[in-house]
Amino acid sequence: MSILKLTSVPVAVAVASVVLIGCERPPPETVQLGYRGLAMEHVQNPRDLARSYAANQPPEAIPAAAPGGPMVTDVYQNVQVLNDLTMADFTRLMVAVTLWVSPEEGCNYCHVPGDFASDDIYTKVVSRRMFQMTRDTNAGWKDHVADTGVTCYTCHRGNPVPEYVWVTDPGPKLPSAVAPTGQNIAASSVAYSSLPFDPFTPFLDQANEIRVIGDSALPSGNLASTKQAEWTYGLMMHLSDALGVNCTYCHNSRSFFAWDQSTPQRTTAWYAIRHVREMNQDYIWPLNDVLPESRKGPLGDPYRIACFTCHQGAYKPLYGAQMLKDYPALAGPAQAAAPEAAPVEPAAEASEDAAPATAL
Repeated sequence: MSILKLTSVPVAVAVASVVLIGCERPPPETVQLGYRGLAMEHVQNPRDLARSYAANQPPEAIPAAAPGGPMVTDVYQNVQVLNDLTMADFTRLMVAVTLWVSPEEGCNYCHVPGDFASDDIYTKVVSRRMFQMTRDTNAGWKDHVADTGVTCYTCHRGNPVPEYVWVTDPGPKLPSAVAPTGQNIAASSVAYSSLPFDPFTPFLDQANEIRVIGDSALPSGNLASTKQAEWTYGLMMHLSDALGVNCTYCHNSRSFFAWDQSTPQRTTAWYAIRHVREMNQDYIWPLNDVLPESRKGPLGDPYRIACFTCHQGAYKPLYGAQMLKDYPALAGPAQAAAPEAAPVEPAAEASEDAAPATAL
């Protein structure tokens, strides 16, 4: 009997470990996001939140440059994007960007030693385009980034290549009966759910329709609408994971479809998805010919941007830290093109991709 009791203890511990492995130790915190009784609540672990907040602190700003002085184009050649800056502001920004992007490699990460004007190193060609993307974002996508804006640090965080980028996943090459449309595979891209593991290519690179409710009657539209819903939920899992929020951060749980019952954050997300597409299509893909193979995926496509690239688990990148005000050189030219305007009314069909009637 005593032996039985001794052997049962580790068994009981093992069983308890299996039962509790998916649990978190209390207490969680609940934040009310909408009207009471609608289950519009955000549940968070205060310890995880503290760790996330500590990991999303911006570096101290470099002291501002003295006003006046010669323009950068009076001193340097081949300055194509930041040519509206003074030499002092330009130098200060270059020091900051070096700390944000290549703190170990230094200036020579983007410049040919002794010949700053040369374009013979691919990283300079890429960085020039990234400066354009950052300035155009801050000037033309305020429906997404507001006046908080972004800087190079928002994505890079001291890394030459941002830590959280993606390429088209060729998949595990399993038989379609085992993994139809890439499902039933535990993938971090969809929070280890059994949803299609690549929500990025169809929605954050291509402009496929984001839809849960079908637009045609059964049975003809059933298969297509079900598949589309599964892809859409994969994207939603990525958004939730990237921002560290529940579904109710954007949606009313009684009607995920209804725009007039959603939070203002859903409108921001509508613009954000289109903004990410533009960055991938207009800024990243055109650089593919100059990128080395080491900066591409197994299918030869470039590292691209997703929501996690900037947010990294925070509902606002760097929890809304106002870095742009310290680096107005990245605010962008006033003539930057405005993004696509949201429709005044939701689309007639039941589409998750329709914009709200009152856009922010």
